[in-house]
Amino acid sequence: MAELNATVLIPAFNEERSIAATVRAARRIPGVTQVIVVDDGSTDQTGDLAREAGALVLKAGKNLGKGGALNYGLPQVRGDYLLLLDADVGTTAYEGKKLLTVVAKGQADLVIGRLPSGEKKSGFGFLLFFARRIIRQFTGLTLSAPLSGQRALNQKALQALGGKFDEGFGVEVAMIIDVARKGLMIKEIPVAMAHRKTRRDLSGFLHRGRQFRDVCAVLLKRLL
Repeated sequence: MAELNATVLIPAFNEERSIAATVRAARRIPGVTQVIVVDDGSTDQTGDLAREAGALVLKAGKNLGKGGALNYGLPQVRGDYLLLLDADVGTTAYEGKKLLTVVAKGQADLVIGRLPSGEKKSGFGFLLFFARRIIRQFTGLTLSAPLSGQRALNQKALQALGGKFDEGFGVEVAMIIDVARKGLMIKEIPVAMAHRKTRRDLSGFLHRGRQFRDVCAVLLKRLL
């Protein structure tokens, strides 16, 4: 297995409750040489707590959305591998070790963490169904967790993306399509991670609506 030399990149918006635990757990992963948190226009103590936990914090002047926040942090990324984590995974961020191990062994170029099944779903499943269908039509791949934000990439996968991520909340779907179209290997593996679920309230429905809008934008962009 190739020696790990990885950066962890975490986009974070108002995640003061979990960001410190996420950063500390990520820093413990063998081979991780830096943890970058992009404070995506937070109005709470996300940035300060991430810095205290040992992360390099990049503060965006405004909320850029998930893809925009990832791109904001990319110029600071070092090493052969990139681990993307959601800010709210807390102590379970250490499970990212499994994702990095797969790419370091050369078993895949993009590895997606599949969170435990059997948990009560926070939404109605339409967005997940839609994302799976789009990916299958564009790539022929059948994936169970196309929206998971827990991912490891090697340099070939980053190059397949043209050195940047898609903007907005369609970033995960776009990443899969673009990497697959370059003929690179994508693999899902189970990880014992947990994160806060989107609630079935107005805020939750608005968030899922933005996700659906951005996934539709990914579809249209690649059809034109």
